[in-house]
Amino acid sequence: MTAMAGKHPDSAGVVFPPPLIYLVGLILGYGLGFVFPATVVPFLLSLILGVVVLLVGLTIGLSAIRTFRKHSTTLVPTRSATAMVQDGPYRFTRNPMYLSFGILYVGLSLMIDSPWSLLLLIPVILVVNYYVIVKEEKYLTRQFGDEYRSYMAKVRRWI
Repeated sequence: MTAMAGKHPDSAGVVFPPPLIYLVGLILGYGLGFVFPATVVPFLLSLILGVVVLLVGLTIGLSAIRTFRKHSTTLVPTRSATAMVQDGPYRFTRNPMYLSFGILYVGLSLMIDSPWSLLLLIPVILVVNYYVIVKEEKYLTRQFGDEYRSYMAKVRRWI
């Protein structure tokens, strides 16, 4: 495999940074709210729920980052994985970072009272699932073989 601009030759081949996929959905949904105004719940309730959900997402995401750093492997899907991580939040989900992005997305959508953003989370998750996670799983299977296959059999992709 040859190296593409900005992409390591030994990587999952993910082209678009996953956090930006979530951000695009959030911004598009927020913009739709100006064209087609809608609310989910009263503002104060939406804000309180949003903060609580946001804190849950931050907790999961920071735990995943800390676990990756403990194993000295990259957080960037365009770089080579140097270790297979199975502890911390990776005991419960193979993708705690993407799960945390989804939870953060819900929290932010609630905080800005954007039902359109909530609705757009569905295509965002589908894009992340099929254009990021599937590529990463194929790469990690090549990189770690039976150890990763065994991990996939024990731990769910999302939750």
